[in-house]
Amino acid sequence: MTKPSYDYDLVVIGAGSGGVRAARMAATKGARVAIIESRYLGGTCVNVGCVPKKLFVYASEFSQAFKDSAGFGYTVDKKPEFEWARLRDNKTNEIKRLNGVYDGLLSRAGVDIIHGHGRFIDDHRVAVDDRQISAAHILIATGSWPVMPDVEGAEHIISSNEVFYLETFPKDVIVIGGGYIAVEFAGIFNGLGAKTHLLYRGEPVLRGFDDDIREFVSSELEQAGIQLLYNRDIAKVEALESGRFRVTMSDGSVRETDLVVSAIGRRPLLDGMDIEKAGVKAAPKGHLEVNDHYQTNVPHIFALGDVIGRIQLTPVALAEGMYVADYLFGESTPRPVDYDLIPTAVFCQPPIGTVGMTEAQAAKRYERVEVYQANFKAMKNTLSGNPERTLMKLLVDCDSRKVIGAHMVGESAGEIIQGLAVAMTAGATKDDFDHTIGIHPTAAEEFVTMRSPARIIGRDSEDD
Repeated sequence: MTKPSYDYDLVVIGAGSGGVRAARMAATKGARVAIIESRYLGGTCVNVGCVPKKLFVYASEFSQAFKDSAGFGYTVDKKPEFEWARLRDNKTNEIKRLNGVYDGLLSRAGVDIIHGHGRFIDDHRVAVDDRQISAAHILIATGSWPVMPDVEGAEHIISSNEVFYLETFPKDVIVIGGGYIAVEFAGIFNGLGAKTHLLYRGEPVLRGFDDDIREFVSSELEQAGIQLLYNRDIAKVEALESGRFRVTMSDGSVRETDLVVSAIGRRPLLDGMDIEKAGVKAAPKGHLEVNDHYQTNVPHIFALGDVIGRIQLTPVALAEGMYVADYLFGESTPRPVDYDLIPTAVFCQPPIGTVGMTEAQAAKRYERVEVYQANFKAMKNTLSGNPERTLMKLLVDCDSRKVIGAHMVGESAGEIIQGLAVAMTAGATKDDFDHTIGIHPTAAEEFVTMRSPARIIGRDSEDD
């Protein structure tokens, strides 16, 4: 039987982090690869996500730094002036540079870059405008897109995507949502000088994170000046002649504001792709279900990243992309992606770093768990007068002595937790932490000097 002839060994739809990694690695292994992108190289992370957001976070931290400097002997003769347009345009120029970097990475690897919207013709063919492309394997890596509220006046609400290109900076803003994107943008607006309200239908913020972290961060956000509007949702938005907006909330309360930003979640982006023509089935919640090799229900069609509805983090998509390239074109079976110990950070103010289990998760899985906890004012804040505090927490399985969770809220939390994630991935025990010499004076040393558990939890304790 004659083997079918295809234009490419692999066609990737979506040039975000995971798609680019899969395409580039597959090409370096000798595969004929094309990648299709309708918007921008680098996907959400590079263009309207992690990278520009972190640049804005850096900018928003300067206002507190100016205040803190007085305690260290500095005199600021006049109030520092912030120019939104300069920050916005400098950010945009950096993103354009990164787009070029991604173009270069793909081109040098031998990947054909096709600009346009990819849609399926059948299970081996994809159309981009009037062009048809065939491939032995197809990878869907189209990511996710912001979910918008379904309320009257929704056209007056913007998503996090548009924040990066605002014409003018608001004096007053309402951010809708309680997840990490909402919390981060609330911190950005607040730090840059806007009166900021965070509207969340639950309480406290950051559902899914450790409960102590949630309560601590909520308190710190309020202390920083963000108004938390709990247990209510948005009901209606009206445009006023003044250019402002009147926002009616689910409890009947009304506020006027300059800007309404929705950060209530993201959905898998499969719009206009005609996946049904390829026989690919989406799950009821809209994401694509895949097996351990990232194969959809059509074995030669793969999917990864945000579109599969697992963990929406850039480094996870990168790992999945590497796996797919190795699985299809590598010489040996690749090592599976470990979803149990994924470190992550939330760049609110103060920032969060976390890896491993929450206390609630640990209590359900283990018989007995030691909880170590420290709550203190960092040395820097003793002179600055800044009331911001730091929280650190370790969870230890009493039987194996392994550290199964590490959480921090405080300056450089993400940087510190990254190192702990390496140790935990290697199987570090509490004894290993205790035997490690601390770096003094740092906040990080607290993780290796906590000796007495604050409490013991677990399945045993539930029966006591």
